[in-house]
Amino acid sequence: MTHADAPRGAEPLALQVGGRALSALLERPPRARWLCVLAHGAGADMRHAFMEGLAGALAAEGVATFRYQFPYAEVGSRRPDPRPLLVATVRAAVAAAAARAGDLPLLAGGKSMGGRMTSLAAAEAPLPDVRGIAFVGFPLHPAGRPGSERAAHLASVALPMLFLQGTRDSLADLTLLRPICAALGARATLVEFDGADHGFHLAKSRGGGARDVFAELARALRAFAERVAPAP
Repeated sequence: MTHADAPRGAEPLALQVGGRALSALLERPPRARWLCVLAHGAGADMRHAFMEGLAGALAAEGVATFRYQFPYAEVGSRRPDPRPLLVATVRAAVAAAAARAGDLPLLAGGKSMGGRMTSLAAAEAPLPDVRGIAFVGFPLHPAGRPGSERAAHLASVALPMLFLQGTRDSLADLTLLRPICAALGARATLVEFDGADHGFHLAKSRGGGARDVFAELARALRAFAERVAPAP
């Protein structure tokens, strides 16, 4: 992956979840038109190189980001918290982002588990002010164990959803994901990245090392934002 440097300057923030203080980063480019609340995946944290690269690419497209830590990542653990705590953290992050930059149309989502926890939160109860959910690699099933149970809750999500998926993603068999998106109708938009795996690393035969996947992801998310949350 490559990515040209975008204007940077993330502001450290904090949010409270169940009496715990969690770190967050607000990155707002000068001419931001949207804000995306962006959760990290299970095996990383908000400062992982992928999250940094994606936030920078989104900034270049006029999308501000609010990244945040789940409680387990805040204390350096690699074992994700129980689902209720993860979902509560999503809700707290959305509320904190809206309070800090409520003048911008709001999107939410994240990488892998972070995106799925966001949609689980939205399936349980509306996420105030959120216009759409973006999945950066929806984790449909464990590697080597194809199934669709993890997507069952999506039918209860009333928001537009963007699925950014690699064609070599071992956690999302596209022969299963495509019909799921089709069944969601106009709520779902699937954008496939030819040759990309779950971490959006590209096979050499598909431009690995030459294509700027971060820029491609950011352009797709911006196009989604323009459609579901038109900004002045």
